[in-house]
Amino acid sequence: METFELMEIIARGEDSKHQFKRAFTNNQSIAEELIAFTNTLGGMLFFGVDDDGTIAGLSAPDVRDINKRLSVIASQGILPAINPNVENIPVSGKLVMVVTVPEGISKPYMDTNGVIHVKNGADKRRATSREEIQRMYQSAGLIHGDEIPANGMTPADVDFDYFSQFLKREFNENTDQTGEALSRLLENMNLLKEGTLNIAGALLFSKSPQIRLPVFIIKAVAYPNSVIDEDHYLDSSDITGKLADVFQKALSFIEKNLHRTQKDKNINSIGELEVPKIALEELLVNALIHRDYFISAPIRLFVFSDRIELISPGHLPNNLTIDNIKNGNSNIRNPILASFASRLLPYRGLGNGIRRALKAYPNINFIDDKDGNQFTVIIKRP
Repeated sequence: METFELMEIIARGEDSKHQFKRAFTNNQSIAEELIAFTNTLGGMLFFGVDDDGTIAGLSAPDVRDINKRLSVIASQGILPAINPNVENIPVSGKLVMVVTVPEGISKPYMDTNGVIHVKNGADKRRATSREEIQRMYQSAGLIHGDEIPANGMTPADVDFDYFSQFLKREFNENTDQTGEALSRLLENMNLLKEGTLNIAGALLFSKSPQIRLPVFIIKAVAYPNSVIDEDHYLDSSDITGKLADVFQKALSFIEKNLHRTQKDKNINSIGELEVPKIALEELLVNALIHRDYFISAPIRLFVFSDRIELISPGHLPNNLTIDNIKNGNSNIRNPILASFASRLLPYRGLGNGIRRALKAYPNINFIDDKDGNQFTVIIKRP
């Protein structure tokens, strides 16, 4: 980092990625700062700078002492260990130490007491929410939302006829309806553990998933104009059922609230949708399979006069960006659901859905809202 770059950052003040320290306080306090950075989006810690941005500077002995203490903290005071980068920048005859902490790939990081810290604006705080901590484990690939227990749902909640038809159609196998045989089969398919269905098992094959999982639905509303109007709407529906049913109902909701054009069809034809059906299918499947099931919120579907909006809980996972997904990159957030999707939905594999939707209909925009923890697809109507 050049001196002028350092001064530009300091002039902007502290924020969620930049923290100033006049001097090294104590090992525990500094460990908490580093943990908060690596558990969030990474950041920089500046030693030798007052909270107001005044350059206090460090002496050469200060720099040597801080380096030694940082080494101990990074290797022994943070679990798992981290590897911050340290630079000493000269400013008007003084030294400022810049400690750069990258975003961690093995979240959650914690101190030796097992406490997890995250950034909260320019400050830090303890992570106490179960969902927040679970999402950190999710980002490290240690747990997935679709494999957590589904609120006590058991094999008795499975729609046995539907499940049997699936097995016969896809694997040419029959199954016994007895509890032991069914439980063993569900466990082998990664849909059941210790007698309880997981989220994937419940959403894919239970009779009424929303009895125990009421938020995992699609709330759909069609409005006559281009804004949300609580007093005036054309159509609304809370779309529930098995995942395959939710997909079909949501697609039908969109279709009946869009226009059809005759084009070169004869007068008896129903015409073609103003937005190609394949684009709608790909985006709906993507929302259902790749949403964040650690977040207790529904998918929201809005049909406006000028656009369709599909809002999924959870921003893009890990280091995925909008450009990445447009180019076919993907991250398996819900691997069990993804493994069944091609057999129950028009799902054609990881990395292809967004590209296929854009190829069929380029007038689609994406918003990855990390602060709001949601991902929005905007399909412009002709």
